[in-house]
Amino acid sequence: MKSLALLTFAASLAWAQDGKLRIIAFGAHPDDCDIRVGGTAAKWARLGHLVQFVAVTNGDAGHPVQSGGQLAKRRTAEAKEAAKRLGIADYHVMDNHDGELMPTLENRKEIIRLIRRWNADLVLAPRPNDYHPDHRYTGVLVQDAAYMVMVPAVAPDVPPIKRNPVFLYYEDRFQRPNPFRPDIAVDIDDAWEKKLDAYDAHASQFYEFQTSVGADVQVPKDPAERRKWLAKRRTPSISDSIRNALAKWYGPKAVKHYEAFEICEYGAQPDEATIKRLFPMLPANPHGNR
Repeated sequence: MKSLALLTFAASLAWAQDGKLRIIAFGAHPDDCDIRVGGTAAKWARLGHLVQFVAVTNGDAGHPVQSGGQLAKRRTAEAKEAAKRLGIADYHVMDNHDGELMPTLENRKEIIRLIRRWNADLVLAPRPNDYHPDHRYTGVLVQDAAYMVMVPAVAPDVPPIKRNPVFLYYEDRFQRPNPFRPDIAVDIDDAWEKKLDAYDAHASQFYEFQTSVGADVQVPKDPAERRKWLAKRRTPSISDSIRNALAKWYGPKAVKHYEAFEICEYGAQPDEATIKRLFPMLPANPHGNR
């Protein structure tokens, strides 16, 4: 417990340098970060903190008609536009083929470099169990980087960061080997329109790709109706575990839209005070205790 307290203290000193948190979020494809953390990212950005999204593949297979370099270029442009709409600092797209990501040493080193260059306080990524191999391997790559970001001899072309960031997983629905545990839940009702703006920027995914999923999917052509359709399609259902997590952080407040995160066993292990430092949008005193 003593070493944990020291680690938390050291991290808090690093954040105090300029008062700005530095958050880096990894997704397998250009739009994955928007889905899992877009609303919280908009809230961080609104408070003046620095957020970078990273797509570990270029998305060049994610369309029913287009593919290859043409699609990769389009999806990068969509990602950059989504970043503008969310107000975040950057959306970086790595040059790996969609559907072909592997947890190679070179990809691990590049993840390490990106975390170091961003001097991250907080790193977010998928859990390494998922239906899609790109999602799984993105989770593996970030896990494998979690300790190595502090080792000077690994990827020595970029200096190591001086303290290990906190690493968090995004919410998912998979039950094996372990179900997702919502350690942190964020009310994004006041950022929901921003998140929809980001989705709307990824037209190749949220409108065009949907037609390849099933014949029953009919995307409205009118922009206003299309946005309503998108909002309805993407509004989450709230499970009991999520409801309990929201109650922990917000008290009895009614929440319709949320994002949830699980603390990874790798990296710095945050206590409740550290979590509130990393998530300054959480209420200081949700239950009204004196």
